[in-house]
Amino acid sequence: MSFELFEEYSLILGIGGLILFMMFIVWNLAKESKAGRFGTFILFTALGLGLLGFVVKTVLVEVMGLGQ
Repeated sequence: MSFELFEEYSLILGIGGLILFMMFIVWNLAKESKAGRFGTFILFTALGLGLLGFVVKTVLVEVMGLGQ
């Protein structure tokens, strides 16, 4: 396994792990604040838009070939 391949896999696993951890934090925040269904939905929507923006940016960079 080359160093570049190891870096790519580590980046994917690391960022995926951080995204899952952030989802857990939002869920725990909603549970501890007793936000209810609508409040939990709003929390996940508002805080999830940042994650969505990151994923969309990554996909666009790969599709357009700008990351080389």
